[in-house]
Amino acid sequence: MSKLSLSKTDKKLAGVCGGLAAWSNVDVKIIRILFVIATLIGAGSPILIYFLLALILN
Repeated sequence: MSKLSLSKTDKKLAGVCGGLAAWSNVDVKIIRILFVIATLIGAGSPILIYFLLALILN
């Protein structure tokens, strides 16, 4: 398992999904789909969580 950090190579916005995928050994597409689904159904605040992770993991 790698260190949880932003991805420098696999990123669309900040690299949060790429970093989470590398850390958890899951395909980055699955992480991105989960973020989109969570945003659409309004589960918590995934957009806020994404930007907080981008700040924390930077």
